[in-house]
Amino acid sequence: MAINAVAQEKRMAKAKAKAKSRKTGTGESVYRITELVGTSQVSWEDAARRAVETAAGSLRDLRIADIVKLDMRVENGKVAAYRARVALSFKYEG
Repeated sequence: MAINAVAQEKRMAKAKAKAKSRKTGTGESVYRITELVGTSQVSWEDAARRAVETAAGSLRDLRIADIVKLDMRVENGKVAAYRARVALSFKYEG
């Protein structure tokens, strides 16, 4: 009877470990969000694209880019540059 109890405990431990691995699989992750400001003399779209593409050069697994704020740099009453503040999320690996 004691052998059956030990075997049952082992099966339970194995089942718990398997369930835990399913819980922490690809569906559950942690993401870091950082804000960047891209600039362009052409457009806000170009400024946002530059921010994302520059970040992609050093960050892996980029996920979502949210436009937080759009503004312009003005010089002598004319638009000198378009600026896009982008909140960029990427998978955090510890």
